[in-house]
Amino acid sequence: MAAEVAHGPDLGALVVLLGSAVLAVPIFKRIGFGSVLGYLAAGLVIGPFGFRIFTEPAEILHVAELGVVMFLFIIGLEMQPSRLWGMRQQIFGLGLAQVVVCILLLSWVGVALGYSPQTSLIAGTGFVLTSTAIVMQMLQERGDLAKEKGQKMISILLFEDLAIVPLLALVAFLAPGAGEVTMTERLTSVAIGLGAILALFIAGRYLLNPIFRILAAARAREVMTAAALLVVLGAAWGMQLGGLSTALGAFLAGVLLSESSYRHELEADVEPFRGILLGLFFLAVGMSLDLNVVADNWRLIAISVVAFTLLKAAGVYGVARVFKASHREALERTVLMTQGGEFAFVLYAAALAVGIIDPEGSAILTAIIIVSMVMTPLFVLIHDRLMPEVEVDASGTETPKEVSGTALLIGFGRFGQIVSQPLLARGYSVTTIDNDPEMIRVAASFGFKVYFGDGQRLDILHAAGAHHASLILVCVDDRPAATRIVQLVRHEFPNTLLLARAYDREHGLELVKAGVDYPVRETFESAIKFARAALDRLGEPEGAIDDAIEELRRRDEERFALQLTGGMHAGRELMFGNDGSESPKDTPDRMPGSEDRSVGG
Repeated sequence: MAAEVAHGPDLGALVVLLGSAVLAVPIFKRIGFGSVLGYLAAGLVIGPFGFRIFTEPAEILHVAELGVVMFLFIIGLEMQPSRLWGMRQQIFGLGLAQVVVCILLLSWVGVALGYSPQTSLIAGTGFVLTSTAIVMQMLQERGDLAKEKGQKMISILLFEDLAIVPLLALVAFLAPGAGEVTMTERLTSVAIGLGAILALFIAGRYLLNPIFRILAAARAREVMTAAALLVVLGAAWGMQLGGLSTALGAFLAGVLLSESSYRHELEADVEPFRGILLGLFFLAVGMSLDLNVVADNWRLIAISVVAFTLLKAAGVYGVARVFKASHREALERTVLMTQGGEFAFVLYAAALAVGIIDPEGSAILTAIIIVSMVMTPLFVLIHDRLMPEVEVDASGTETPKEVSGTALLIGFGRFGQIVSQPLLARGYSVTTIDNDPEMIRVAASFGFKVYFGDGQRLDILHAAGAHHASLILVCVDDRPAATRIVQLVRHEFPNTLLLARAYDREHGLELVKAGVDYPVRETFESAIKFARAALDRLGEPEGAIDDAIEELRRRDEERFALQLTGGMHAGRELMFGNDGSESPKDTPDRMPGSEDRSVGG
């Protein structure tokens, strides 16, 4: 019995591991350095080059990488397929541009330092791959995950996850003796990767929801938790078998389950594991910093870190500006994304295995990546001190405090103002919130009581009486914000009648899937009135105009219902075309070069 105890788990090491994080993270957050730097510092202290409590950080790192996998799964749960499809231009436009530009810039660093072109290309490419774990963690801490600037960075990270596949193929191609690999073998590896994605899609589409329905009926919470972990790890493993990124597999699994009725329960089950393992990942990265390699090659590492960081910063900032980001947004993206990432370790390991780099070179490159990761929280801290967030001047406004009304109106712009009038005229009590202080002050001068508050915050909704309201009206003019408010309201107040302003037809479909009882496309009714006026000026009789408008409404409603299940292309035969046929069957659903690109309004 004593022998069994002696050979049990090393509880002392586990206590030190958890205790170091518990001590370091609050201290670093209190002094403004952030949790990531706290984890990295704690790992360095307890690792092989600190107190040597842990001497094999690689073993911990392999387990802790599951934290990154679970983080990507949770991000995937927030990305409905329609929303991901809407981000395709950012993923394959912005993401591709940043990766290509940064590879072209960073590949010359090694050449300038006297290394071969092949080694320089692999070294620079590894630094191009940003740390998903660091950027996601910092976006979450800063509350930017759901904002447009955060979504753009997520798009770039997603493309980099996809890029690891061709980059690993590039390593194999550049390897000594790569000519021995036949075209058939390369095509086979590509086919296996595509097959893994297809298999995951089929399983997610046709198996996951029925399985979770059966498990939910069994009312065994621990089994649901086990099933959630099984989905995440199974998807990651499947992608790994197909030669793809495990993080990509977890992300795709999250996307496939994003429209499931079990989405929130899955997120709640996985979140605790994600948080612990992601913290463990940063601890392991801190332990992995080989101070002997840094000491022996400090000049080379310092020059490389500075050169890689400056060139990548130039690439990230330049691409951001070309894609019309403001100076402030481009600078913030640059600060967050100039480090190397965990996928560089995978790339360098593959290059070491095929002989492109030697063991010492791999250790130096790994140290360069880790130093850049350690420096990122410091860069962010300096950025935030020099360029603090612009404070919203909310003076003269009032936040809601336990108010109530028949209707809660969120967003008091042009649309919301008009919506409020018939309700007020009929004597209904309307509580109104808006997050624009200037709009609130102007509204007050016209006799309106508008509270200052963000409808995306649950505490504000409760304070504004959402739990008592018979009707909630989402009238904001920010498409992503409207969708997030709808999702939050429907989840927290499932029995409340919910109406929302839709930017266009595609947004209207998105809102209905999110739980809106009735979406109103902001241009639809005005366009119908405009068309009525056009027909009237052409001399059409009143009855014919009424018939035409009624036919349009009928077809539009029927097409909308078909698109809810069949996608944007469904119901095209219900539209009137101008190519000589009734239906513009070859007309794309997204018109290029137009702000209002959703066909059919």
